[in-house]
Amino acid sequence: MKVLITAAGSLGDVAPYTGLGARLRAAGHEVALATHDRFAPLARDAGLEFRRLPADPDAQGPAVRGRDLLRTAAAFVRELAQGVADTTAQGADVLLLSTTTAPIGWQISEATGVASLGVYLQPTAPTGDFAPVVTGGRSLGRPGNRVAGRLSLRMVDRVYADAISDLRSRLGLPTATPSAVRRRQDKAGWRVLHGYSPVLVPPPADWRAGLETVGNWWPHHDPGYRLPMAVEDFLRSGPPPVLVGFGSMAAGEGERLSELTVEALRRAGLRGILQSGRAGLVADGDDVIPVGAVPHAVLFPRLAAVVHHAGAGTTGAVLRAGVPSVPVPVTADQPFWAGRLAALGAATTPIPFKDLTAARLADALTAAVQDPSYARAATSAARRTVAEDGAGRVVEALERLTPVRY
Repeated sequence: MKVLITAAGSLGDVAPYTGLGARLRAAGHEVALATHDRFAPLARDAGLEFRRLPADPDAQGPAVRGRDLLRTAAAFVRELAQGVADTTAQGADVLLLSTTTAPIGWQISEATGVASLGVYLQPTAPTGDFAPVVTGGRSLGRPGNRVAGRLSLRMVDRVYADAISDLRSRLGLPTATPSAVRRRQDKAGWRVLHGYSPVLVPPPADWRAGLETVGNWWPHHDPGYRLPMAVEDFLRSGPPPVLVGFGSMAAGEGERLSELTVEALRRAGLRGILQSGRAGLVADGDDVIPVGAVPHAVLFPRLAAVVHHAGAGTTGAVLRAGVPSVPVPVTADQPFWAGRLAALGAATTPIPFKDLTAARLADALTAAVQDPSYARAATSAARRTVAEDGAGRVVEALERLTPVRY
C-alpha cells in the first residue's frame, strides 16, 4: 500500500515516525512522511518519501499565552489542514494520523474514502485512570479525571473548528462540527494505536474498544552509526557520566542552564555530557563535554543517569536504556511523563523547570546515581520494554485495515 504518515510539531513529535515508516517499508509498503521542511533529512535518511507540511510551530515566534495562544493554535491548525489535504492529494491508500493531524485526517478520509488509522504518541481519550496529559498529570479522582478529559477534548475542538469548517467546504462535505465528527469516529470504533510502553501507562480499562497501547516507535538511525570520537574517548576515560539535555525546550537559556548544570554536576562529584539542544547548552573542561544530536539508543545505555525534559520520546528512550532519570519537565505533557517515570521508581521526584537550581539538581543527581533502587527499577522496566514491538503492531493493524464508511 501507499502509506502516508502525517505528523506536525517538534522533533519529538516527528522523529518516532521515521522508525515506524522504515519498519513499514521493510514490510513492503511505499511510505511517505508529511511533516515540516526541517525534518526532510530525517525522512529521507529513513528511506521515506518526504512531503512538505506548512505551519512549522518553531517558526511561530515567541511563546504566547491565554487567548493569544488559542488564536495562534487555531491559525496554525488552519494552515496545517490545507497542507495535509494537499499532501494526501499526491496519492495515498491509507493515512496514519498523529494526535495533531487526526481531526484533519478524518475529514479527508470521509471525503475520499482513503482508510485511516490513528498513531498517537500521547493518550487523549478521557479516562478515570488519569487526568488529561496536558494538565500536568495531577489526578483529580476518577470522576474528575473523566470530566477534565472531556473538557480537554472540547478545547481541542474549539482550536480545530475554523480549520475543519474550511476543509469540509473545500472537500464538498456537509457542515459538521469537530465534536460531531469525533463522536462519529468513536461510535465507528476508529482504531488508535498508542506508541508508548504499557509499562509506563497501562491501558485504561474504561477506554472503548479500538484504543490500544502497543509500545514505542523508535526514531530511525543508521545501524552503523558511531559516536563522535571525543564522546567515545570521554566515555572510556572514567566512570559513566550523566547526560543533561532539554531537547527542543528552553530556547535562549543556554548560558544560564550551562552554568547551573556544571555547578550541579561538580557538587555531586559527577562527570557530565551536555547536549546542546535548542537551549544551546555548552561545556568546557576535563569533567564536562558538549555533544550535539546523537541517537538516544546508542548513548543512553552507557550513562549513569539522564537529566531531561521528559518529552514522550526521551522518556521512552531512557526507560528502554534502563538508566535512572532526573526529570525536569518544562511544559505541555512533560509533567505527565515525568510523573510516570517517578511512579515506576525509575526517576527522582520531578523538578519543575521553573524551580530548577544547582542545589536541587545536585541533590537529585546524587540520589539517582547513588541510591540503587532507581537503577533496579529502571533495569526492570527496560527488560519489559525491550520485549515490545510497537512498530510490528502497526504493520499488523495496517494489513487488517478497512475504510470507515459514512
